[in-house]
Amino acid sequence: MSEPYFLEPVFHEKIWGGTKLHTDFGYDIPSDHTGECWAISAHPHGPATVENGPYAGMTLDRVWAEHRDVFGNAKGDVFPLLTKILDASEDLSVQVHPDDAYAAEHEHELGKTECWYVIAAEPGATMIYGHHAKTREQLAEWINNGEWDKLLRRVPVKPGDFLYVPSGTIHAVGKGIMVLETQQSSDTTYRLYDWDRVDKTTGQKRELHLQQSIDTTNVPHHDPDLDITTTKVGDATVTKYVQSPFFGVWQWRLTDGQATFNRGKAPYTLVSVLAGKGSISVDGKDYPLAKGVHFILPFDVKQWTLKGDLQIIASEPGEKA
Repeated sequence: MSEPYFLEPVFHEKIWGGTKLHTDFGYDIPSDHTGECWAISAHPHGPATVENGPYAGMTLDRVWAEHRDVFGNAKGDVFPLLTKILDASEDLSVQVHPDDAYAAEHEHELGKTECWYVIAAEPGATMIYGHHAKTREQLAEWINNGEWDKLLRRVPVKPGDFLYVPSGTIHAVGKGIMVLETQQSSDTTYRLYDWDRVDKTTGQKRELHLQQSIDTTNVPHHDPDLDITTTKVGDATVTKYVQSPFFGVWQWRLTDGQATFNRGKAPYTLVSVLAGKGSISVDGKDYPLAKGVHFILPFDVKQWTLKGDLQIIASEPGEKA
């Protein structure tokens, strides 16, 4: 029988983390400095575990390795996507991620293009998104001199905003913001600036990666052109945020209604429920959905029906995944 595969997330404590993954999503978190929920992950630093079906108890990386038919026999050594929820109780470090070529040569893993859907943001909250340097020489000068006010570009954000963050983009999630992050399955981060913080555990400042950051930053910065479109599927409002070579990301919004979806070209779909409650019907069986639930619709699920009041972010692998 075809069915969705629900996942048990993995949590990571961070110097900038907080408690909202518990207070807002009801997760059992390890501490009051929990920054990341790795919700749909096959990365070795935190693989999620399948909760139901024939692969119950197996980690997602193992299912990918041993049962590739679940994913339509998709190619690739590693499961290509990673879905996270981030709770920034404090500013994240200012960082940049390499592209696939640089990461393969220097880190032996995928590069990291990512995007953020803003779940919550305190009034006045901002992200660091891009920089003001016109040349790589100017970038290096401002970085080496610590001229952060000159270099860093801040943008205001509010709940419901969406930002696409290609590899090579200087960025940082700001204090008081929660995001759902869809990204390539990579854990390579080059830390450019960390606000001179000291880790309470080690008593030391965290490691910086200045030369790697200079090498991999896109200069000058350009905001990507997003063709955000909205359509209707049954009673659902469907917003397409991005369709990139790495992933496509959509919002499915349903208010006391019903919508039936058919699989497109992608061999599987990643799904995260951000708000509300309802159900998904697959192959004649209903599965309850609630805020904080994450699952994969595998290749053999060709059609599914959503019912209820639901806010969902869904993603699919792109052509390069």
